[in-house]
Amino acid sequence: KAKALRLYIEPLITRAREDTTHNRREVFRHLMDKQAVTELFDEIAEKVGDRPGGYTRVLRLGQRSGDAAEMAIIELVDYNESEPTTRRPRRRRTRRGRRRRGPASQAADAPSTSPASEEAPPEASSEEHTVPSEPDTDDGAPQEESDPPDEKTPDSGS
Repeated sequence: KAKALRLYIEPLITRAREDTTHNRREVFRHLMDKQAVTELFDEIAEKVGDRPGGYTRVLRLGQRSGDAAEMAIIELVDYNESEPTTRRPRRRRTRRGRRRRGPASQAADAPSTSPASEEAPPEASSEEHTVPSEPDTDDGAPQEESDPPDEKTPDSGS
């Protein structure tokens, strides 16, 4: 239907490029709206005046969720110059590693500008703030933390 609308509207825009009484009456015969004819001849024809044809663009939106019908938007090519036509690149989402860090380890990772703080050892050890990289189980039950088994060292004498 958007392609059929293109065949209908492009000849009207071509007539609007030359502002004569005859062209206004011919366009009014199709549109039947005085404000639409005025806007077409004044604003739209001025912006597409130097274009030889191809005034419209059909943008496909994908399928409608209710009945899976193809959706599309038809727009004028040179009409909206102030809006950017390119999309911004999406930020890549990070994996879970960054999100789980505690506030103390984030402060230790941040670069500091004073030379005295670079020479000083960090206050908290890195072992206290590491999180095991086990995948989350989303079965709804909270996980129980178990104490690590006591390890025997060669110095303990047992």
